[in-house]
Amino acid sequence: MDKFSKVKANLEKHGYKVSVFADAKSAADYLDWSIDGKSVGIGGSMTIQGMGMFDRLRSHNVVYSHLNGFPTEQNGELVYGAPTPPDHRAEGFKQAAFADIYLASVNGLAETGEIINIDGYGNRVAATLFGHEKVYFVVGRNKLAPDYDSALERARNVASPKNACRKNAATPCVASGAARCFDCSAPDRICCGMTVLLRPSIGMEYEVVLIDEDLGF
Repeated sequence: MDKFSKVKANLEKHGYKVSVFADAKSAADYLDWSIDGKSVGIGGSMTIQGMGMFDRLRSHNVVYSHLNGFPTEQNGELVYGAPTPPDHRAEGFKQAAFADIYLASVNGLAETGEIINIDGYGNRVAATLFGHEKVYFVVGRNKLAPDYDSALERARNVASPKNACRKNAATPCVASGAARCFDCSAPDRICCGMTVLLRPSIGMEYEVVLIDEDLGF
């Protein structure tokens, strides 16, 4: 997995813990083993969704994920409901944002060590900056780019249009079928806030989990 040697070295120099796995199953096993007895927030990550982490983690953690439903206590047991409708997600976003652990992926990861995410509601980008014991960034090889400019290009013109298509958003990138951002002002625009992590936030632990498979957008 030499393709990760440069980014791993730079991330570690910047203060991140880095783990490298040959496939998603090995990474999922590692996360399942590492996170136990915690409250866990999960952003709207197709990488983490595809790895089945919600079902694995909720057996021994309290998990908040708007893609899968938030837990409520019934007769002394946690019961998970249906996925939360968009207009009722705010409270769930808050619960996930202040869980002990937060899981997210990235829209672009520069080999030079910058981590880029673009968000619509802002819940995911906010949650990766503050409020947790630890944040895990789970990253497939397709998210890797040589430098900051190309990682930003990937985030804006690869990941964001694909996510807009996934949401069937009424935006120019979806309507045109073009794999690029039009910097639109559409009500359905999902590119509203962007974070660039140059170094770990003070007081929080971060781990970047690199996986030698194409995962998510």
